[in-house]
Amino acid sequence: MSIYVDEKTRVVVHGLTGGQARFHGLRNRDYGTNVVAGVNPAKGGQDVEGIPVFATASEAREATGANASFVAVPAKVAPGSVLEAAAAGIDLIVCITEGIPAQDEARVYSELRHKYPSVRLIGPNCPGVISPGKCNIGITAGEIARAGGPVGIVSRSGTLTYQALYELKQMGIGVTTCVGIGGDPVPGTTFVDCLAAFEADPSTRAVMLIGEIGGTEEEKAAAFIADRVTKPVVAYIAGVTAPPGRRMGHAGAIISGNKGTARAKMEALGEAGVKVALNPTEAGELMAQLVRAL
Repeated sequence: MSIYVDEKTRVVVHGLTGGQARFHGLRNRDYGTNVVAGVNPAKGGQDVEGIPVFATASEAREATGANASFVAVPAKVAPGSVLEAAAAGIDLIVCITEGIPAQDEARVYSELRHKYPSVRLIGPNCPGVISPGKCNIGITAGEIARAGGPVGIVSRSGTLTYQALYELKQMGIGVTTCVGIGGDPVPGTTFVDCLAAFEADPSTRAVMLIGEIGGTEEEKAAAFIADRVTKPVVAYIAGVTAPPGRRMGHAGAIISGNKGTARAKMEALGEAGVKVALNPTEAGELMAQLVRAL
């Protein structure tokens, strides 16, 4: 099994006629993802290499039965695209767009929770979600991921998401689903959301969590793991040497006082029974040890 996406997922790509969305949308299709439509208000009725383009998400869903949306449009129109997909009845929205103002992210998050509580948003500013061999929505290179489980991955960092997938593939370890939740201040999906989904998925027998400095989401994840997760977890937290008060990478990666430091997150996870690695390669090695013991 997998979480969030599988071979039955039908994807509509917002902005498919544009450069970035076209590149990644077609790459997702070539991977085997069921990309059924594109959306562009100005180019409805056209097609991109056989994929029909509709003027609205509602038209696309009605015509194709799309149940997932891939938003790859500029920051100024991304919030509207996310809300349009939700209003159309699309249950899963993956938004890779970076540079969306935090206040817009907060507004969209609030509207989704109040008006469309069944909709799951992954992102923004994330690599997306991949269930290897089944479905890939986003910018992850499918060839670096091995299918078949038993590991689930959830990560705030895009680059480290790719490294985790490749490290495991090099050791012959497959992945059920890998979710890049993004590192912006207001993510649509959190560590806890993914941990709960992996805990409920019988095919996921171990979880790798990749965090970074800033915020308290990793500490919340540690508390959830201690109370609710029965499966073994390996974690790596980036940013051990980051100086307090300086933003490192993502907009959400900022330390304030004693809060949000890598050390504090590592300690919380360790106290919850998580095996905490000091670098990405060690995280892969620790996971390999766990998998051999399963």
